[in-house]
Amino acid sequence: MPRLSFLSCLALLAIVSFAATVWPLSAQTVQRCTGMDGKTVYTDKRCEDVGAMDRLPDPSATVGATRNSLYRDSCSRTLSDLVRQITAAADARDVNRLASIYWWSGVSNASANRILDRLEAVVERPLISIDPIRPAPPPILDASGNVVDDNADGYYPQSSQRDRPVALRLQQTLRNSATPSSTVLQLRRSYKCFWITL
Repeated sequence: MPRLSFLSCLALLAIVSFAATVWPLSAQTVQRCTGMDGKTVYTDKRCEDVGAMDRLPDPSATVGATRNSLYRDSCSRTLSDLVRQITAAADARDVNRLASIYWWSGVSNASANRILDRLEAVVERPLISIDPIRPAPPPILDASGNVVDDNADGYYPQSSQRDRPVALRLQQTLRNSATPSSTVLQLRRSYKCFWITL
């Protein structure tokens, strides 16, 4: 009887080893994505390949959980994903999450401390909306190149395509009051990702 169970264990080990070589673990990963209709989609492909996006963790679900549960293995490739990250950081009052999408390149230690203080103030205030800021329209020039109208109101559109945002305006209220507060986060595109700066 013991010999039979030893042979059974060897056979089982051989089957598991064969399965591991035939079906590598990387091919067995399943992505949990959110479709454009808001429904959860499970796929073995990248979320973008099936017309969906990465599912973001619910900030309210992180109460009592470790901060590691908010780890992301990629940066914000779209502006809408960046806005979701800002919203999630503000909802969770998590300055580290907001700092994770900040462009830190070239920032000194002293400046980094001041920036973190400002980011902490941002996540402590209730968020009302995030509005895009587009580049100012060019002035209207006459034939000789003189400015006829500075076009500050953008009444004379000079291109049919809409310019991409250059910054985001966070509309908030001061903590425990109804006093409005506004913060402008500049946008930077690098490494095919969107980042914020102050």
